[in-house]
Amino acid sequence: MPQREIRVAVDIGGTFTDLEIFDSATGAIHQHKTPSTPADPSIGLLAGIRAASERFDFPLGAVRQVLHGTTIATNAVLERKLPTGAVLTTAGFEDLLQIGRHGRKDVYALTASPAAPLVRRSLCLGIAERMRADGSVMTQLDEASVRRAAATLREAEVRAIAVCLLHAYANPAHERRVGEILAEALPGVAVSLSSDISPELREYERLSTTVLNALLVPIVAGYMGKLERRLEEERFGAKVYLVQSNSGVSGLAKAGREPARLLLSGPSGGAAAARRLSAALAEPNLVAVDMGGTSFDVSVVHEGQVAMVTEGEIDGLPVRLPMVEMRTIGAGGGSIAWVDDGGRLRIGPHSAGAVPGPACYGRGGTQLTVTDANLLLGRLDGASFLGGSMPLERDAALKAAAATAAPLGLEAEATAAGVIAITNANLAGAIRLSLFEKGLDPEDFALLSFGGAGGVHACEVAEELNIGRVIFPPHASTLSAWGILWSDITHDLAATQIAILATAGPALAEQSGRLLREAGALLDEDGVEPAQRGFEWSADCRYAGQAFELAVPLATADFSTAGLDALAEGFHRIHRQRFSHEDRGVPVEIVALRLTARGRLAKPATGNAPPAAAAAAAPTTRPVLVEGRWQDATICPREGVGASLRGPAVIEEAYTSTYLPPGWVAETHATGALVARRIAE
Repeated sequence: MPQREIRVAVDIGGTFTDLEIFDSATGAIHQHKTPSTPADPSIGLLAGIRAASERFDFPLGAVRQVLHGTTIATNAVLERKLPTGAVLTTAGFEDLLQIGRHGRKDVYALTASPAAPLVRRSLCLGIAERMRADGSVMTQLDEASVRRAAATLREAEVRAIAVCLLHAYANPAHERRVGEILAEALPGVAVSLSSDISPELREYERLSTTVLNALLVPIVAGYMGKLERRLEEERFGAKVYLVQSNSGVSGLAKAGREPARLLLSGPSGGAAAARRLSAALAEPNLVAVDMGGTSFDVSVVHEGQVAMVTEGEIDGLPVRLPMVEMRTIGAGGGSIAWVDDGGRLRIGPHSAGAVPGPACYGRGGTQLTVTDANLLLGRLDGASFLGGSMPLERDAALKAAAATAAPLGLEAEATAAGVIAITNANLAGAIRLSLFEKGLDPEDFALLSFGGAGGVHACEVAEELNIGRVIFPPHASTLSAWGILWSDITHDLAATQIAILATAGPALAEQSGRLLREAGALLDEDGVEPAQRGFEWSADCRYAGQAFELAVPLATADFSTAGLDALAEGFHRIHRQRFSHEDRGVPVEIVALRLTARGRLAKPATGNAPPAAAAAAAPTTRPVLVEGRWQDATICPREGVGASLRGPAVIEEAYTSTYLPPGWVAETHATGALVARRIAE
């Protein structure tokens, strides 16, 4: 028997903590769910691992790696549960955080509603210094002004400071010295330097990212301290990694310094899973949709690659860090149905959450939610929900639906059907926008549906988009954790270099050498052997005169004339795909050089094989409301789908259900995935 080593991937959500467990001795991959513990997520994490060890019969001492996706950083920002923070910036730029950007995202809104700054204006202080855009010193740093600012911030009892000086991306010397002075004057206060967290141009985005990072340091450090203490109490010797927004993982030390990189920690695992499944299923184009209790996350796999961006946002706040490109809307199983002042039925974005949850949970919820509507339409079986461990109360859902239906003048069942129709339209709209903004056609894609609530909506959403195939992978309810299971250590580095591409070769060669040295130091910190290291390059380019740039992958760090010509050609191609035109008469300008350094972790050699066959229960029938009338639908366990199952049908498994409408047929793929296809009536 080979030495037993267990690798655990964990995705902590607001309602449930999802685990995927790989056992090296048997090659088996197991899934497990346990209730989350929002007050201290580490309690739920360790409780889940203990429960899994009992259920799947492995000793805790065999666990070698824990890959941990978390919403701690995200929730702290969304709920504004952040410590008192401050900003130090170049004198004269103290209002930058309050001014922000003046773009209007909702062009039809009568008034703009910008996100509230995370630091109040009285704690945004200026210090005497100035760098030029080329990195030369215009005004030397006045260290006395830094010490005066530190004294002011000591009296204000701030716990975090973001330092963002003008053009520090070009020369970080002044920021470095400010950091040293603050460390001496304010021990114990978290200090983040923009030249460390986001050394790129665009002052507001760089400042916003640094502020987020600084304010999250005490939050994440506090959680990691609790986690490490609990691991020590349990004598749990596993190596723990935290999942980042780029779908890679980092050690606890790096995560503690740069917690802003954790803002898409959980959802990025789903995108990583989609990329892996794209190859296994021979489906190069996938729209991956993750629908849980609160949100609906959309990511895109195009030509086998997940779209990445170098700048995203959270709750309207820019985050200038590499992350999986993802669109999120407030639409999940717990999204609440309500009637607005105009008498229109609306869904979300507010959610019933885990407590009290949907009305049918029987925990005190009284408002109609999407889960309640699915139960009333027969798409969910109240007795078998969550493997039978959490029966649903249909009468409570019916009462909530009746209350919502009253001002609409509708019956409860008609209102429930309306909730599903509106929800599906909202989901389709998010997918449509995610594809159209990239110049992509939904008909060229298959829909990959996962998350506990996604299966009962996916086929109808695909119909609205003229998508002909929907894929339901094994372990769909815990797929984000499954994606995390395959993660590697990943570090993203960037160097701003603004120049006409054709003449930038020597400067880029110098920058690439510096980035490689920095990446090597980070991988040394992680203990990654040289043979397990990998490096991927890209460059941000634009036509001279443009305001924004596109990321262009590089096969190698070749900055010879031939290499620069290939980079320019790649930019023209991507620009043509995104905007349907190119202009070869305008010089290409480079803005930034990027390096992604990977440290490959030991992981399962396979994992796409279907689970061991289990004896499937015989199909039954249940009334389901289909297009306004009740019909008997086939109720089939996932193991019994086989070569052909026609809708209307509901496919049930332990942690999720799948609704197959009329006009659809499902079959089991060799990988264990279910593939549903539209057929002619």
